[in-house]
Amino acid sequence: QVQLVESGGDLVQAGGSLRLSCAASRSIFSFVSMGWFRQAPGKQRELVTSITRGGSTYYADSVKGRFTISRDTAKNTLYLQMNSLKPEDTAVYYCNANTGSIVVPNYWGQGTQVTVSS
Repeated sequence: QVQLVESGGDLVQAGGSLRLSCAASRSIFSFVSMGWFRQAPGKQRELVTSITRGGSTYYADSVKGRFTISRDTAKNTLYLQMNSLKPEDTAVYYCNANTGSIVVPNYWGQGTQVTVSS
């Protein structure tokens, strides 16, 4: 069983910055990829950004140029640096680890709330 523990969510004003962290209970290189999803009230969970084992990254159009995904393999921690935050970024942010396994394909964190006030 893998545990993903997010932290860093907060209430911030529009234009501000936050950094989310996701600490994994095992080597993050054991995952095919890791990513950040978010879910706003009344909306479906959506992929925000991801990074593969090899370091390739993906960003949703809505966050390109403002968010940056990174990782610290020594700490087994994934990060999400969020700059120039907008009210529409308000959501619960979830860390995801894709194992590539059919049996247990994904692990999820418990989520961390990000609220951006206008």
